[in-house]
Amino acid sequence: MGASVGDSFHYLQQGADYVPYELPRQSRFPPYEIPLTEAEEERASRYLAEEFIVSMREHGFIVPERPSDILPYCRQLHTMYNYEGLRRSGLNLIFDNFMEAISLTHSKAGQKWDDAIANLGIRLCDLEHQEGFSLIRNVRDLDRLAASKGEIGIVASMETATPIENELDRIDMLYGFGIRCIGITYNDANLLGSGLSEASDGGLTAFGRKAVRRMNRLGIVADISHCGPRTSLDVVYESEHPVMITHTGAKKLWDSPRMASDELLKACAAKGGVIGVCAAPNTTLTGSGTDHSIEDVMAHFRYIADLVGIDHVGIGSDTFYGDHLALQDAFDARLMLSESHGSVPPHAATHVRGAENPNEATSNIVRWLTKHGYSEPDIRKVLSGNAVRVLRRVL
Repeated sequence: MGASVGDSFHYLQQGADYVPYELPRQSRFPPYEIPLTEAEEERASRYLAEEFIVSMREHGFIVPERPSDILPYCRQLHTMYNYEGLRRSGLNLIFDNFMEAISLTHSKAGQKWDDAIANLGIRLCDLEHQEGFSLIRNVRDLDRLAASKGEIGIVASMETATPIENELDRIDMLYGFGIRCIGITYNDANLLGSGLSEASDGGLTAFGRKAVRRMNRLGIVADISHCGPRTSLDVVYESEHPVMITHTGAKKLWDSPRMASDELLKACAAKGGVIGVCAAPNTTLTGSGTDHSIEDVMAHFRYIADLVGIDHVGIGSDTFYGDHLALQDAFDARLMLSESHGSVPPHAATHVRGAENPNEATSNIVRWLTKHGYSEPDIRKVLSGNAVRVLRRVL
C-alpha cells in the first residue's frame, strides 16, 4: 500500500485511491533553538513534558515538496497530515481548520460549501483511523483530554464562515459535524461582514448578527482573526460569549491590516476573550520587516500581554509542515494575502527563524517565556489556562 499505520490514509492504496505527491523529508532550514542556561533548560523541558499546551491555531497539514504541486495537491481530497510530527510537538490541544479555505475539490476559487464539507469529512475520516487523536466537542471531552496521557485533542475549526452563504442552519450542520470555532470572515468580505483586506469595512451585517447569535446558542467560538476592524468590534459587542482572535499580532508593532489595533485588543480582553499570537511569515514583523524570527513573534506577545494583561494572551502560531511562503504564493490572489500583509519588503524573509513548524514554534515559545522570567502561574495561563477558560465558557 505504500503507507504505514499512523500515516495519513494508511488504510487506502496510493495511486489507486489518491494521487501521492512528494513531501518534504526534513525542515528546509537549520533548526533554531533559543539558548538557555542549564537551570532554564531544565525548567523549559519540564513545561514541555508536563504542562497542558494549547495552540489556538495550528495545522498538521503538509505542503508538498515542489511548489508546482501545491494547486493540484489541493484539488484532491487526500492532503497529508503530520500526525507523528504533532505527537512530538509538545502540544496537547490545537484549533485546526484542516486548511478548508484552500480546498479546491469542487470549485476554482474555494471557500464553497461543497469544498468545505468534503474536506472536513475526509479529514475526520482519517482522524478516526489514527491512534491518540480526538475531536473536542464539549467540556466533558476537554476534561477527559486533560486527564489523558499523550492524547492530542483537536478543536475542529473553520477559517471563515463564507461557505454558509446566507443559510443560517448550516451553522447547526457544522456544529453537528464537530466544528467548534468559526472565523466570521477571511480576508475578503462575505455575507456576515468585511474582511481585513477590504478597502472599506461596513461592519457586521444583519445576517452576521444572526450568525453570531446562533453560534452563541450552539456553543461555537467566534474567531475574528481575519475580520476588518469595524466588523471585529461589532462581533465582540454582539457576542454574548467571549470571542477569540486566534492568530494575530499588535498593529502598534507592525502596521498591517493583518494585525489588531489596541482598541480591538482591549475590547476583546474586556469581554473576557483571548488573543493568540501568530508566527506565520509576513505577519508578526517588527522594525524594518526585513527579517522574521521567534523574537519578533514574542515581541508582539509581550506588547499584547502588557496592554491587556497576561490573562488574555496565548499561543496561536498558525504554522504547519513545509514551505509556508510557497503556499502563500500559490493562493495569494484567491485569498487576498498580499493585501492582508500590507507593505512587507519584497523577499524580506524566507521563513520565521525559530518557528518553522508547530514543533519548533511551540518549543521556542516555552523557552522564550522561561528565559524572560515569567512565573509558573503566568506561563500556565499562556500555555493553556486562558484558552481553556474561554472554551469552558463557550462549549
